[in-house]
Amino acid sequence: MKHKTMYFENGKFYLIDQRKLPAEIEYYSAEDYKEVEFAISDMVVRGAPAIGATGAYGVYLAAKEFKDLNKDEFFEKMKEANKALAAARPTAVNLTWAIKKLEKLMEENKDKSTEKITKIIFEEAEKIAKEDVEINKEMARNGNTVVPEGATILTHCNTGALATVGYGTALGVIREAHNTGKNIKVYADETRPRLQGARLTAFELVEEGIPSTLIADSVAATLIRDGKIDVILVGADRVAANGDAANKIGTYMLSELAKTHDVPFYIVAPTSTIDFEIQSGDEIEIEERSREEVSHIQGVQIAPDEIDVYNPAFDVTPAENITGIVTEKKVIKKPFVDGIKEIK
Repeated sequence: MKHKTMYFENGKFYLIDQRKLPAEIEYYSAEDYKEVEFAISDMVVRGAPAIGATGAYGVYLAAKEFKDLNKDEFFEKMKEANKALAAARPTAVNLTWAIKKLEKLMEENKDKSTEKITKIIFEEAEKIAKEDVEINKEMARNGNTVVPEGATILTHCNTGALATVGYGTALGVIREAHNTGKNIKVYADETRPRLQGARLTAFELVEEGIPSTLIADSVAATLIRDGKIDVILVGADRVAANGDAANKIGTYMLSELAKTHDVPFYIVAPTSTIDFEIQSGDEIEIEERSREEVSHIQGVQIAPDEIDVYNPAFDVTPAENITGIVTEKKVIKKPFVDGIKEIK
């Protein structure tokens, strides 16, 4: 993608403001961890890997803010800041993964000065961001092995460079298949209620020159039934130890259709998205978001004030509906419990 999802420069953390795409390309800047917390919760940034890297920079900005306190106060304030950052999007495990990684580093270096600890946190945040791009490229190469020549691919939500630090997860696989001359075509679900497919995936596909068609979410069933989809590639925000995967609402529905019509269905996610501590998707906390995301589109009201709204941001696809899980280490096949243990 031509535009960076995020970067750090002159003491400020910059994120492409995904709320404004594709009409405007504008960057949101954060100077403290509370502005990072807002960016995550208000979906200035979204996509599990991107949220994880953003959270890491949020931890750094907190450390920068508190580094002149005495060490006990510094650690107490950092604990509060990390808790607030982790709560900004509870379903995406990459966020807590990055925060825990930095907390462990802080604990290992607690004998050092707060200035030195802050420097170590920044270096690790930069490393997390850099490694994300390389991990995505490895995933793309692995995932390309499951994409047939001339395939028509269906994807849901946005899993591209905008959902990561760069390159993408499921959309990274699509990008790799296109760049290696596989002559693919893509159908992108619009992805209600926030239209990440229409606003973000379509934006990336057009920028990359990948042959693609945007569809309403409800069209996917007809395409799958009529044999027009060869493979479905989606991302994930959290994968349980048994292979159950939480992803954008509507993913479970696609997996059921894929199972009924015998279409391969793949999750594409880095190992940092796998929560080895939970045994099944039943343990995944599903974030519920505001009614306005459903009752309004881009600020325009489309539903009466009096109607109740149920707006879960994610659903869980059971492992039995998944053909394989593409990671940077390998494509995990069934039984997922064994395969996931192997890459831990």
